[in-house]
Amino acid sequence: MSTKRTYQPNKRRAQKKHGFMKRMETEDGRNVLKSRRDKGRKVLSK
Repeated sequence: MSTKRTYQPNKRRAQKKHGFMKRMETEDGRNVLKSRRDKGRKVLSK
């Protein structure tokens, strides 16, 4: 019996948890986006 792979990707769930709108909900999340903008990240969030 082989072990089950632990990462089962789900795009909708990923967006709900780590997407741009979720980041914008809290002040901390907005700070994350600000830090990433300041650093010059091409992608701010998924």
